[in-house]
Amino acid sequence: MNKTELKEFLDAKVEQYNRPDFITSDPIQIPHLFSKKEDIEIAGFLSATIAWGNRKSIINNANKMMDLLDHSPHDFIINHQEEDLKKLEPFVHRTFNGFDFITFIKSLQHIYTNHKGLEAVFAKHAEKDSLQKAIHYFKHSFFEIEHLQRTQKHVSDPLKNSAAKRINMFLRWMVRDDNTGVDFGIWKSLSPSQLSCPLDVHSGNVARKLGLLNRKQNDGKALSELDTSLRKLDINDPVKYDFALFGLGVFEGF
Repeated sequence: MNKTELKEFLDAKVEQYNRPDFITSDPIQIPHLFSKKEDIEIAGFLSATIAWGNRKSIINNANKMMDLLDHSPHDFIINHQEEDLKKLEPFVHRTFNGFDFITFIKSLQHIYTNHKGLEAVFAKHAEKDSLQKAIHYFKHSFFEIEHLQRTQKHVSDPLKNSAAKRINMFLRWMVRDDNTGVDFGIWKSLSPSQLSCPLDVHSGNVARKLGLLNRKQNDGKALSELDTSLRKLDINDPVKYDFALFGLGVFEGF
């Protein structure tokens, strides 16, 4: 395929998969349970944090998280007492355990109390065409409080060559307004043009087969290469192609 044919093919796949029925099989369904901005972004951030492994298990455990936060995540984070955190201790999703969860709740309280919330932290260090440095500084702010050292591994750092798949996915949810009701577009201080594609085994393999990516590892350097390729197809909304790459990989075995 030449560039024009590739763009037409991928645009058609975006149209096919960037639809409301995508929500029913994706962790994005968790923040869709809420209408308040802070609830949406907290539910999205926590769901994205555990979004690796079996998708059914991710969705089940993200729902458990919301149960434990009394289905009012922002209120719980701002107003919880120390004894309220005890019930979080048994939680586990793969290597993310209850003590990591408790650290995240305390860190989020710090973000909302001292840094004006999640959107403000990411927007503060955003670059014109990238949020990867913003993710690095977000991690720094997130772990300003006393915390378990082990918990740091659950927030990726692109400046250490991580593809930061889960945070990039979360940012897509918050920043992109896709007019179909899938991504939320509630963060108005950031632009879809700044986003990076959530790079994982599925999107990476499809991108290589389509000639969008040559690097073999799914790391920060590969993400930068993929970003460059996708921006050539659509400079204003490059990560819409996440739907195409993911759909081709997961649903079509491309």
